[in-house]
Amino acid sequence: MKQSHRLAWLLGVTTFLGGLIFLWRLGAVGQLDETPALFAAAGRAMADTGDWLTPRVNGHPRFDKPVLIYWLIGGLSLLPRHWDPLGSLAANLPSALAMLAVMLALVVTMLKLEPQPSYSRALSAALAFGLSPLVLLWGRVAVSDPLLTACLAFALLGFWRTYASGSRLRPWGSWIFLGLAILTKGPVALLIAASCLGLFGLWQRDFARLIRLLAPGRGLLVSVAVAAPWYSLELWREGKPFLDSFFGYHNFQRFSQVVNHHSGPWWFFLAVLLIASLPATPLLLLGIHQELRAFQKPRPTEGSLGRFACCWLLGVMLLFSFSATKLASYILPGLPAMALLIGLACGSRQLLNVARWFSVSLAALLGIGFLMAPIWLPLINDPEMPGLSSQLLLNGAVQRSGICFLAAALFGVISQIWQLKRIPWLLAFQLPLVVWPLLGLVPTAELIDQIRQRPVRYVAALVLQHIRPGEALAMAGINKPSLHYYTKKVVVYEGRPASGLRNLGERLRPTSQQDLAINFLLVIDRTTAKQYFWQRLPHQKLAAEGIYALWRVPRHAAYEEAKRLAAAGVASTWQLQNPERY
Repeated sequence: MKQSHRLAWLLGVTTFLGGLIFLWRLGAVGQLDETPALFAAAGRAMADTGDWLTPRVNGHPRFDKPVLIYWLIGGLSLLPRHWDPLGSLAANLPSALAMLAVMLALVVTMLKLEPQPSYSRALSAALAFGLSPLVLLWGRVAVSDPLLTACLAFALLGFWRTYASGSRLRPWGSWIFLGLAILTKGPVALLIAASCLGLFGLWQRDFARLIRLLAPGRGLLVSVAVAAPWYSLELWREGKPFLDSFFGYHNFQRFSQVVNHHSGPWWFFLAVLLIASLPATPLLLLGIHQELRAFQKPRPTEGSLGRFACCWLLGVMLLFSFSATKLASYILPGLPAMALLIGLACGSRQLLNVARWFSVSLAALLGIGFLMAPIWLPLINDPEMPGLSSQLLLNGAVQRSGICFLAAALFGVISQIWQLKRIPWLLAFQLPLVVWPLLGLVPTAELIDQIRQRPVRYVAALVLQHIRPGEALAMAGINKPSLHYYTKKVVVYEGRPASGLRNLGERLRPTSQQDLAINFLLVIDRTTAKQYFWQRLPHQKLAAEGIYALWRVPRHAAYEEAKRLAAAGVASTWQLQNPERY
């Protein structure tokens, strides 16, 4: 078979496997609260209003991320409704396609410049990325991190290929993708790329050649030309609020201060990386070990992919380790480098068998852990998901997950002992895990959706059935942005404490004689409704579903309760600045 035909066949296999992992029943679950529902709502609002400049959610501008992810979600939201009844396919598809594109890029990179390309190692690197627990989690939800990961992967892999080939052609395509990354997540994309390239140039001791080939002066102009128009127009339209919220709060303050209690120790991302690489963590450590052993040795340019991947991964981890706010998703842009290191470790001659046996052991332990679900599942007690543990046991998805990991361990043992030639060891180890999303993760997600999110969708339908002209909509206690998404109504969200009731009464207070006769609809959860000050609120119970009830409340009655709480010394908080409000 010709090499071009083999490459096309391999890309087809990768697309098929990636499609199973990321696209299977992608639109079968509803919007996940809370962040994905906000992205979905902002993207669909662009399609509904025709305003493609400023993302908006629940009547407020959403300045947390730039616009590219919202454009993609909004564009897909224009598809006919019967193709996507829950709105999830349009919202989640950009993330899924982005992760699939990274898998294909990893295959091409592993093959393109090697004198004797290993097709199995290229496919294994792609699967090491696609089967990462973190990639599986974020690759099927509506957030911007997968798109950032894909744009940065295309940019950085393109930079390395230019350096390794010594091509005189400037990598303008890579600079375009870097501009798209900036349009997806902001200046942090530029910091990630600079960290990776800077570390690589220093380690490779070839900084001058790297600069000469990549032409960063003119390249940055290309990236700026891609990203700057939207930033300029948004700043012109929104002015200081955009400047303060996006650059001040969501970039500088998140880096310099802990936001929303998302802190972590200095080793936080090391722990996340070990989880992200399961069950091939020993192979990742072997790949890193290979590069560190050759720290003082020069690498030929065409053989420097492992060193580049090591700098890429290290750059991401170091950058975000200095950030005061730490989230597991921050490490996603470094996971393509993790996959490269795992794939390249298979070519090692030292410690490879040890890494294989440890990987098999990890898979077996994970499989046994899943099969022991009857012991640890009852420990899950989430008031938003009553009966989850018993229904998961009846569903069998957790047990099927255990079988998938035990099958991977078994295939790994057989391949290691008999040294199968047609299916290399890592591929034999990975293939049973390809069905894990189909048999375990997706059924689990669908069950959780039925318990946790279906009641919100049902209550949203009841709201549309009962709401009258002029009535406002509020939600107290557990706040669900998906209520706004499914009703397309502005929702007044307030918390469970007494201050939430005072806030609600003051925000919806009657401003005229006519308002005294107007009510509002309130969605309230069971725990919040048991609080004595909420029980005291006059209301008519219209319906209930799951843990939620739908009340009709007179606005004047809520305002009277707010005044009573104010007299009792309960402070209001609704006028305080809150950049995370929705």
